[in-house]
Amino acid sequence: MSKNEMVSLKNVSLKYHSLEGETHAINNISFSVNQGEFIGIVGPSGCGKTTILSLIAGLIKPTKGQVLVDNKSVEGTSTDVGYMLQQDYLFEWRTIMQNVLLGLEIHNKVNQFTKAKAEKLLEIYGLGDFKNHYPNQLSGGMRQRVALIRTLAIDPKILLLDEPFSALDYQTRLAMSDEVSTIIRKEGKTALLVTHDISEAISMSDRVIVLSKRPATIKTIHHIQLTTEKGNPISRRQAPEFREYFNAIWKELDVHV
Repeated sequence: MSKNEMVSLKNVSLKYHSLEGETHAINNISFSVNQGEFIGIVGPSGCGKTTILSLIAGLIKPTKGQVLVDNKSVEGTSTDVGYMLQQDYLFEWRTIMQNVLLGLEIHNKVNQFTKAKAEKLLEIYGLGDFKNHYPNQLSGGMRQRVALIRTLAIDPKILLLDEPFSALDYQTRLAMSDEVSTIIRKEGKTALLVTHDISEAISMSDRVIVLSKRPATIKTIHHIQLTTEKGNPISRRQAPEFREYFNAIWKELDVHV
């Protein structure tokens, strides 16, 4: 693993064991993610996309192979990795500021410096005026922005995004993919996005990994190169190459099977 690689999976397989028997989730997965890179992961429903994020987060261990984060073998959860889920999971009885500080509280890292940084993140990303509000006073998109800032507040090196916009309406989803992508790149984070939305993956990512049906293997990895004046996801959707990538990935997904 080179010093530039933040994540590396080497011949990783995972089998789940339950009362019903054995489930082969992923098989012989190998890929790496460079520092500052944004990776999209797509594949058929139930193929093991979220399983890959859980392995990187240290929530589960592979049956075979090795998972490395920042040149170290993953042995459990770490503040080096931030995980943003489908739901925002904000506590309704806590203010926005209190919600943002939650991860820091769990890791016993709340101090004058981390509090000031959390406040600054809220200010930078347009939520400073809402820090004393409660989640039910915010729109869905604003709530998801709070969830991202809560994840950024622990200062992770890597962000894992598991269908983070799936609960939002289409218009808000487009706006949020634009905002989140801009924030992650501005903060210089390495990110992996799991999504069912091919357009979302292409517009946000540097590379898109296409998985097969379960047990998941890597079918292809597309290096996304779009000719647009602006690098934000909404503008990238207008690039002439966008449809070519979409059609290629759509065919590889075998969604009609």
